[in-house]
Amino acid sequence: MEEVHKVVAPPHRSTAAKLKTRLKETFFPDDPLRQFRGQPNRTKLIRAAQYIFPILQWCPEYSFRLLKSDVVSGLTIASLAIPQGISYAKLANLPPIVGLYSSFVPPLVYAVLGSSRDLAVGPVSIASLILGSMLRQQVSPVENPILFLQLAFTSTFFAGLFQASLGILRLGFIIDFLSKATLIGFMAGAAIIVSLQQLKALLGITHFTKQMSVIPVLSSVFHHTNEWSWQTIVMGVCFLLFLLATRHLSMKKPKLFWVSAGAPLLSVIVSTLIVFVSRADRHGISVIGKLQEGLNPPSWNMLQFHGSHLGLVAKTGLITGIVSLTEGIAVGRTFAAVKNYHVDGNKEMIAIGLMNVVGSATSCYVTTGAFSRSAVNNNAGCKTAVSNIVMSVTVMVTLLFLMPLFEYTPNVVLGAIIVTAVIGLIDLPAARHIWRIDKFDFLVMLCAFFGVVFLSVQNGLAIAVGLSLFKLLMQVTRPKMVIMGNLPGTDVYRNLHHYKEAQRIPGFLVLSIESPVNFANSNYLTERTSRWIEECEEEEAQEKHSSLRFLILEMSAVSGVDTNGVSFFKELKKTTAKKNIGLVFVNPLSEVMEKLQRADEEEEFMRSEFLFLTVSEAVASLSLKGSSLNNV
Repeated sequence: MEEVHKVVAPPHRSTAAKLKTRLKETFFPDDPLRQFRGQPNRTKLIRAAQYIFPILQWCPEYSFRLLKSDVVSGLTIASLAIPQGISYAKLANLPPIVGLYSSFVPPLVYAVLGSSRDLAVGPVSIASLILGSMLRQQVSPVENPILFLQLAFTSTFFAGLFQASLGILRLGFIIDFLSKATLIGFMAGAAIIVSLQQLKALLGITHFTKQMSVIPVLSSVFHHTNEWSWQTIVMGVCFLLFLLATRHLSMKKPKLFWVSAGAPLLSVIVSTLIVFVSRADRHGISVIGKLQEGLNPPSWNMLQFHGSHLGLVAKTGLITGIVSLTEGIAVGRTFAAVKNYHVDGNKEMIAIGLMNVVGSATSCYVTTGAFSRSAVNNNAGCKTAVSNIVMSVTVMVTLLFLMPLFEYTPNVVLGAIIVTAVIGLIDLPAARHIWRIDKFDFLVMLCAFFGVVFLSVQNGLAIAVGLSLFKLLMQVTRPKMVIMGNLPGTDVYRNLHHYKEAQRIPGFLVLSIESPVNFANSNYLTERTSRWIEECEEEEAQEKHSSLRFLILEMSAVSGVDTNGVSFFKELKKTTAKKNIGLVFVNPLSEVMEKLQRADEEEEFMRSEFLFLTVSEAVASLSLKGSSLNNV
């Protein structure tokens, strides 16, 4: 007989101590205060400042060698940020100049507060699309441009406030409800909608639908064929093919990243010269028009916290805040993993949130870390967040001195730039990977995609999140529970349906519960266990084995139990006692064991005879008893 190890009761801990541990593991898993322990006050003060302002960590060691790399990468991403900023502002139904404003102030704020070296900050297509489409449902950017701009800035304020609050309260796990499958489907659907929306600019249509789903957009395109401009189409196709070719070249040869990075700015310059020289603006080519010169004007007086649109801006800020925060943190962590350094998620939330709060007061709309710009920044050899500062200074020079040069920039080229940028959001390899791994996740991805394409951006996102939550609820309310058998010649017990060679031990039913037991699943576990007992008794009778004598619950994976869970075990004890079956617990974890012992006031089922460390020890020990534990 193998040695039987005694199951030891967990040491006593006060309720306050257990609550402190739970709160720490929930909200402070990284234990940010550990760096201050045992340090003198001056060191604590310095580290506190560095924790709040990450720029203080790397700034003292900054060198001219690092500056050269950051200047090159900063100028490179500026060449991409300027045309993208103008394009994305138009996508959000905002004045083009707002896109440049949003590429000036937020990067400066992020450079001080952000912990990523590679993140390039500015407007992004998805947040621009969501903000523009949600606000346009109630306010027309054409009929009420001032009110629309006020609502955009107020939505940005709420987005930043929400993002910063998540970081300060350390509630970043909320954004984890946007699963990878949800994001892939949502991004692909949004990319399709964004691209179709650009048909207005690519075809030269003046009257276009305000709706965002695919059917109204295509209907609007083909109902206004009389507005199509062949000059616009020719120019649009030429520059779109050029931009797609440069993107393809850079993907095939990463060392030529600068080709696709500089292509949008080159397209803007060339197309502007063509229009200016040929006066194509008088022959069907629509242009941006005159843009305001100068730096960001203050906009805190434009924020609206009252009136009938308060609910709209709060909802818009919440949704754009979550989506942009998810994108920014995902991009930052991706490049941090490549370069083997750490990005603090809570710091990133605070940094992105505060830069949007500051941005809302300086004529900026929602910004975050953009994948395309960050990829260019990384490939260009950036070393620190100084690349964001260089980009910001370049945008500042543009705002002060170069704005008249954009007056003849054709809208069709801006549309081509947007299409080229969002095509990268359609990730077919990731979709195939999800199909191979998890069919339900693939269904969630498809629902997000088709919801965005055929309904609306926010409805598609809501459907996908709802399905993800449904999957989570199914996993909670229908936990995995398996019947276990012995692998011949060993003391190992495994799932009978997984290991075909595993064998049941006559007289024993070994079940493994692989989740916490709580109010959401206790009834299901009761029904499932009762059915297994009945099936096992029938099988024992058919094979003329000895009757079922012991029910063994392997509880290594039961991480927690509530009052409903305790009731489940007590009722199970009564049920097995009526059938003269012994109920045995194997390896209950400390928290579970403690609660069961408290509930077992009469010591009915938590005595040492019912407790074992392993299934093999339980079977070996109980086989020698020859009778049910009910008789012990």
